[in-house]
Amino acid sequence: MAAKKSQMTEDHKQALAVGRAEGRMVRAYLEALESSKPKRGRKRTKDSISRRLDRIEAELEEADPLKRLQLTQEQLDLADELEQMDSGIDLTRLETDFTKVAKGYAERKGITYAAFRQIGVPAAVLKKAGISRAA
Repeated sequence: MAAKKSQMTEDHKQALAVGRAEGRMVRAYLEALESSKPKRGRKRTKDSISRRLDRIEAELEEADPLKRLQLTQEQLDLADELEQMDSGIDLTRLETDFTKVAKGYAERKGITYAAFRQIGVPAAVLKKAGISRAA
């Protein structure tokens, strides 16, 4: 005897789609927040990255194979960093999307104010989203 497969209702399908969309918005904001947070040490500039890329180019000519591999990876990493500096992240748009959906998302997933704060979401953003310490 085969078990009968139940069909999902349109409401259920729509709720799943909304949940996925909200999850994407929360993830996009958190990833942008993490990638834009200041790193330890001296801040790199486009000029300092370009100078290091020039030095790597010169070092590659005389490097042994292992050093050449490491320099090539550094070169790729710096090129990516330079590209990110040029493209920039529109944190304000992502923050707006986040504040629209974060409260409902947090309630459904059981995520607290403290958890958001611990990963770096500013208190002011949580307040705009309607997420309080008491929740």
